[in-house]
Amino acid sequence: MKTLYETSLKESLAIQKRVIGALLMREIITRYGRNNLGFLWLFVEPLMLTLLIVFLWKFLRADRISSLNIVAFILTGYPMAMMWRNASNRAIGAISANVSLLYHRNVRVLDTIISRTLLEVAGATIAQIAIMAVLIAIRWVDVPNDIFYMLLAWLLMALFAFGLGLIICSIAFKFDAFGKIWSTLSFILLPLSGAFFFVSSLPIQAQKYVLWIPMIHGTEMFRHGYFGSSVITMENPWYLLLCDLVLLFVGLAMVAGFSKGVEAR
Repeated sequence: MKTLYETSLKESLAIQKRVIGALLMREIITRYGRNNLGFLWLFVEPLMLTLLIVFLWKFLRADRISSLNIVAFILTGYPMAMMWRNASNRAIGAISANVSLLYHRNVRVLDTIISRTLLEVAGATIAQIAIMAVLIAIRWVDVPNDIFYMLLAWLLMALFAFGLGLIICSIAFKFDAFGKIWSTLSFILLPLSGAFFFVSSLPIQAQKYVLWIPMIHGTEMFRHGYFGSSVITMENPWYLLLCDLVLLFVGLAMVAGFSKGVEAR
């Protein structure tokens, strides 16, 4: 026999599922309903960069310097970096775009941020799988060495994107100008995420400093899963998990702190 607590929890989860689902559908229709290119751009952007790097690599004959598959190198770095960058940027406008929905008692500020972040993560995930599948099919890249480890890295970075989105949204809500500043700042941080280099290729003195950057570990993990023992990576999954939990805790606390003052307009 189910207890009252179990019944209440089940009903709450069902309501939460419906709320997030409705917000996701609204976000999809608002963003992509009138412009089909918007959804297609999720695939086009990383593919265009990959092709650009490949052509530059061939034009400069850089393949004489390294035998590493440059297509796979870019594919295992750039899309993941864009996931956390886009998720944090989109989280900034989550409240203003959905503030009228706060009239509904089941819709909370946190729900609007979750839906936007979830959409970005889902879009980036679908794009990554689709592009990788196509490039494997045409034999531009090889089959990954350890798919499970790659999935683990992607999941940890998805949690990072969510926690970062909560914090960025909270700061931007208090300081409106920060929203514009973060767009530029996140672009500057993009090269520091490890998307365009291996930590092992850096000077030893620099390695201990860049390993403090959480995104580095996600990228190194993802590449370790793809390339296997053919490359040297220096990731620490436990450090990345710890950073994720800290970001989630701080982000949820910040959202809880300001959400009570947010009123529907």
